[in-house]
Amino acid sequence: MIRDLSVRLGAALASPPQTLAVAESCTGGGFCAAVTEVPGSSAYFLGGVVAYSNASKVRDLGVPPALIDAAGAVSEEVAVAMAEGARTRFGADIGVGITGIAGPGGASPGKPVGTVCVAVAAGVVRLSNRFCLPGDRDAVREETVARALAAVLTVAEGGQEGGR
Repeated sequence: MIRDLSVRLGAALASPPQTLAVAESCTGGGFCAAVTEVPGSSAYFLGGVVAYSNASKVRDLGVPPALIDAAGAVSEEVAVAMAEGARTRFGADIGVGITGIAGPGGASPGKPVGTVCVAVAAGVVRLSNRFCLPGDRDAVREETVARALAAVLTVAEGGQEGGR
């Protein structure tokens, strides 16, 4: 499934030409790996940041510390800020932000293990979703990558109002 989504995303980004950058946390580089598995991905994938710590989210992506304090690192608001930070810093057409709790630890009241947030920023488009995914750490991370690829594909194909 991930391979199919990556191939479809590559085709969508190729025509019309669009570029992509990512800021990922709980997936630890899994999104980058999925995108760059496709031959020719260097034509549209500009790069990514694995911002695992809150300090990295602030320093490397420009996420406001007050936003992390108010909403929590695992929130749609922070995922959107991460997506915008990646898009801006890499000069990409589309940015994606991924944050979550893959487990087995890290849960808090209202945010159990499996809580993930995925956001896509492209021009005026801001798409964000929060999911509570079942399974162990590997399953949560794999499903998060698949959902992030699907979200970017929706935007890249023009499925969101204001998208390219």
